[in-house]
Amino acid sequence: MDLDPETTLSLAGQDLDDTFNSVVPPLYQSAIFQFDDVGETKGFDYTRSGNPTRASLEDTLADLDGGAGAVACATGMAAVSTVTSLFDADAHLICAHDCYGGTERLFSHLADQSKLSVSYEDLSDREALANAVRPETEALWVETPSNPLLRIVDLEALSEFADAHDLLLIVDNTFLSPLLQRPIDYGADLVVYSTTKYLNGHSDVVGGAIIARTEALADELDFTANAHGTVSAPFDSWLVLRGAKTLPVRLRQHETNARAIAHFLNDHPAVKRVCYPGLRDHPGHDIARRQQNGYGGMVSFFVDEAQADVKELLRSTEVFALAESLGGVESLIEHPATMSHASMAPEQREEAGITDGLIRLSVGIESTDDLRTDLDQALTAARTATAVTDREPVPAAA
Repeated sequence: MDLDPETTLSLAGQDLDDTFNSVVPPLYQSAIFQFDDVGETKGFDYTRSGNPTRASLEDTLADLDGGAGAVACATGMAAVSTVTSLFDADAHLICAHDCYGGTERLFSHLADQSKLSVSYEDLSDREALANAVRPETEALWVETPSNPLLRIVDLEALSEFADAHDLLLIVDNTFLSPLLQRPIDYGADLVVYSTTKYLNGHSDVVGGAIIARTEALADELDFTANAHGTVSAPFDSWLVLRGAKTLPVRLRQHETNARAIAHFLNDHPAVKRVCYPGLRDHPGHDIARRQQNGYGGMVSFFVDEAQADVKELLRSTEVFALAESLGGVESLIEHPATMSHASMAPEQREEAGITDGLIRLSVGIESTDDLRTDLDQALTAARTATAVTDREPVPAAA
């Protein structure tokens, strides 16, 4: 029976228990598995190499993304690191110039060690992209929507470009999840996730995943993750599998709230610009509508610093927690320049458009009215703080 992804997630892991037929997937919290005979196992021998709970998560994610296989990793950055281990020492990558700060930090670290070279480009600029390709270029690293500016790039066009230059197309799909976007459908070779975010959705575990389009790539990833030990632990895999079961209903509320917040901010006098692909005036709206099944729960905006104090805004929210992560049921607010992207060189942040006035929101599943009210009062506090700061000093008495 061909199941809808929502049904697939609801039933995920139910086939794991042949002994008692438990509806909830069992947790195989075992480091080792006994051999049936010399050279004979029931498919598992040592949890780093394979574990039934992790395998269930991997099968579920591969199925959702339309891939041939998947590897669940210990963290999102472990997933990124595992992918970089596929390349030769002199490999060159082309990466989105406004990528996640942790990705840029790892790439820069590897470049400093002469293990990798990276060019950061606006991937929507085809001329700049073509000029960045070198003989040793092996891959395009894409984020769409990007973190934190929610820029959208055309995956089909990038796939054609990658094929023309014999490059791997790697897409970080963390912001949307496979329910809202399936990059493999548009030609991606590898899809990367921080499963800490929407796939788990409850901010209680860190994890990552890589989905491969072909069996050959899946086998290579499996070998690499085993060799480097970057795989997810059984309990962490179980938590992500459990969290993913509610992903469809969570995403609907995330997006409902994000749309309302984006429209509220778009009309606020202290906000210069809102970055949300669901807004019709977003530069990538038409592409997002074509290649996505929704617009997600992430919203970024630029504060008019002449009218509102950024720090006062960040410290004044009561529902939005000041924290760096995203994709959980709770709403978060963060300042990319000093938090998620602080490791980027200032000039690189400036080139990407990550200014001191940029705020990123991960909009949760709370009451829409409460979220809107919270931002309204925080912006009012920020505007008041600016007014006090800008007030002319009272002249001293004669």
